Amino acid sequence: MLEACPMSDLPPGESVRVEAHVPIAVFNVDGELFAIDDTCTHQDASLADGWVEACRVECPLHAAAFDLRTGLPCGLPAKRPVRTYPVQVADGMVYVETEAAEVA
Repeated sequence: MLEACPMSDLPPGESVRVEAHVPIAVFNVDGELFAIDDTCTHQDASLADGWVEACRVECPLHAAAFDLRTGLPCGLPAKRPVRTYPVQVADGMVYVETEAAEVA
């Protein structure tokens, strides 16, 4: 488990970038936490800097969009998914499991 940040640093509607074996973006969508690879599969851009609406994040570079629940692209120009990671909160701290769920 990777310590991401205190829960108080991740209010609803916000995201954080976590340095790990590959950078991970953690999002708080109305109190539900999601973690995905931080780098857009279309071109190098931080998804943590993107725009979140419902359970989708839009890349700030070329507007590719990804489903935060599955990692699947839901908008061009991205065609490849990002990996998703389980998230837990314990004692006010957000943790990310570094074993990613691969999407076929």
